[in-house]
Amino acid sequence: MATYDIAVIPGDGIGPDVTDAAMDVLDLVAGRHGVALDRTTYDWGTERYLDEGAMMPENALDRLESADAIFLGAVGHPDVRDHLTLNGLLLPIRKNFDQYVCKRPNILFEGIESPLRGYEGGDVDFVVYRENTEGEYANVGGREHRGFDHEVAVQSALFTHRGTERIIRRAFEAAAEREKQLTSVTKSNAQAHSMVFWDDIVDEVSADFPAVEVERLLVDRAAMDLIRRPEEFDVLVASNLFGDITTDIAAIVTGSLGLAPSGNINPAGEYPSMFEPVHGSAMDIAGEGVANPLAAVLTGAMMLDDLEDGESSAAADLKEAVEAQLADGSAPKTPDLGGKAGTTDVVSDLGDRL
Repeated sequence: MATYDIAVIPGDGIGPDVTDAAMDVLDLVAGRHGVALDRTTYDWGTERYLDEGAMMPENALDRLESADAIFLGAVGHPDVRDHLTLNGLLLPIRKNFDQYVCKRPNILFEGIESPLRGYEGGDVDFVVYRENTEGEYANVGGREHRGFDHEVAVQSALFTHRGTERIIRRAFEAAAEREKQLTSVTKSNAQAHSMVFWDDIVDEVSADFPAVEVERLLVDRAAMDLIRRPEEFDVLVASNLFGDITTDIAAIVTGSLGLAPSGNINPAGEYPSMFEPVHGSAMDIAGEGVANPLAAVLTGAMMLDDLEDGESSAAADLKEAVEAQLADGSAPKTPDLGGKAGTTDVVSDLGDRL
C-alpha cells in the first residue's frame, strides 16, 4: 500500500468544517485504491495569532517540508487585518516552497446553474495558470514618515525572467495538451515595464509551441470577456494579481465559489505542493454545518493527482462522484447551490456513490 504524509492546516472559519468533510471522502476513495493518507494536523491560523501573536510557529516551514503534500482549509478572520493573516501563513508557504504555479480549473458542471443566461453543463471549461511567488505580491516596498501628512507608501511589483518564463511555459504546455488555445492577461498599455516584459516572454515561449494560438487581453477586457464569452476560453495565464482577480470571476461564472478548487504547485517536487479551496473562511457561516464541501473535495482530487506516484485513478473516481452528484437533481445540495442540505449530507451522499 502506498502511504503519503499529508500536512493538514484546517485554518479559519469554515476551513475546519470543509476539511474534516473532505478528509472523510479522501480516506474512503484512497482506501479503495490501495492508498493510505497519513495526516498530521496543525492548528495554525488566526486563533493562534490572537493567542500568541503569530499565525504559525517559527519552525513551521521545517515541519511542513517533509510532507508529500499540504492541504489548507482557509485563512482569514474579521478581527485581524487580511495582510497579517495572508503574510503570516499562506504567502510564506507559497514563496518559500517555490509553489510558483497556482492552477485553478473552472468547470460549469452538469446540474449547476451559471448566473449567466444560456449556459449549460459542459459549456464552460477552462483553467487559469497564475504566477504565485512574485509579481504584484512580492513584498517589496515600505512606508516612510508614518503618522505625518507627508507619509509615503511604496509598493513595487517584481518580475524576473525566470519567474515569468516558467509560469508562461507551464501554461503553454497545458494548452498544448488541451485545445491549443492560450490567453495571456496583462495591463501592458499602462504598465510599460513589467507587463511589456511579460508580453516579450510570451513571444519567446510561443516560438516553442507553434500549434498553440495566443490571445492577448488587457485585464479589464479579460474581466469583461470572462462574463461575456466564457465558453471561448481554454487556458489563461496571468500575473499574481491579475490571476487572483480573474479566477474569482471564473469561479462565480461556473456556479459557486463552493465548487472552486486550486493547487499551489512546486512542479519539480523539491518541496511539497499545497492545495486549498478558493472560497476563503466565510466566517458568517462557520460552524453552522451548511458550508459546501465540494471545493475541498475537488481540491483533494487535485492533490491525489499530483502526488509523487500520481494517484490519478483515485482522483478520477472522486471527480466522477462529484459530477454524478451535481447532475442528480434529487441529490443533496448546500444553500450556495440553491439547496437546503448540510455539509455532512453532501459527503454522506458522496460516500454512497463511491
